[in-house]
Amino acid sequence: MRIIVDAMGGDNAPLEIIKGCEEARQEYGLDIILVGSENIVKKSAEENGVDISKMLLINTTEVISADDDPQSVLKSKPDSSMTVAMKMLADGEGDAFVSAGNSGALCVGGTLLVKRIKGVKRPGFAPVLPHFNGGCFMLVDAGANLESRPEMLLQYAIMGSAYMEKVMGINNPRVGLANVGTEEHKGLELQHKAYELLKDSQLNFVGNVEARDLPYGACDVFVSDGFTGNMVLKTYEGVAKALMGKVKELLSKSAKNKLAAALIISDLKTLVKEFDYNEYGGAPIMGTAKPVFKAHGSAKARTFKNALRLTKNYVDANVVEEIAKAVK
Repeated sequence: MRIIVDAMGGDNAPLEIIKGCEEARQEYGLDIILVGSENIVKKSAEENGVDISKMLLINTTEVISADDDPQSVLKSKPDSSMTVAMKMLADGEGDAFVSAGNSGALCVGGTLLVKRIKGVKRPGFAPVLPHFNGGCFMLVDAGANLESRPEMLLQYAIMGSAYMEKVMGINNPRVGLANVGTEEHKGLELQHKAYELLKDSQLNFVGNVEARDLPYGACDVFVSDGFTGNMVLKTYEGVAKALMGKVKELLSKSAKNKLAAALIISDLKTLVKEFDYNEYGGAPIMGTAKPVFKAHGSAKARTFKNALRLTKNYVDANVVEEIAKAVK
């Protein structure tokens, strides 16, 4: 399996990206194609003892930064690592593409360069998040489209269900609609119409779900417009990070607390792992005609390796084909 990687995308590129790629290459048997500045990538690898000799390196001269307009992937930076990589994917030079770079540019490029699955209205950003029951759920759309139509939310539910079943191994995933209450009449026109579409579908629709119930496993696929979804995502990640920080601070506060921590260290490690986004690594841009994955912008090597693992599972499970059949 050939996976094309944006070597210049993300806060810790290229070092952490190439380290994660080499670990994934060895562990999962992947063929990695790095796309980025040849001089910068090779220098980083040599200075830090990372062997990239078994990876193909495609040289580019530009980088799309986090501050760049998403349209730069099409207009102002044609020789950026992200643009070149997505054109390669569209031309069949790889089986999937992974980047930790600019999310907006990735969504624009995925839609206009890689193209959409036939019948899909708009691709959606779909991160997988942990919950307290030891499992996870998918949030879609988490920001690719700030405004949505009811039929788009139905398609997000279809695509999310296919992913959670084929990649995450959840049988008959439960679909919940983001709303301000669980009653059927709650919400605005978008939620009312989307509710009717989901209720009449063959999906396992469990009704409206409030954001406060997500940590307790209220659903497996949480469907939302991109504006609401992005707010939920950022709040969820922020609270989890703050909570873990407070727990660490409390347990290291005194000798007594440190002793107590030593007695429950295995349980603490389990808790931290359950809420560690590094275990999931990234998220697909659901609805693109070929697999496009967004890794966390702050990804370190382990995070990026896990993003590559999920990408491999996505390709192996033929999720694009499954989505195409479901949408049709």
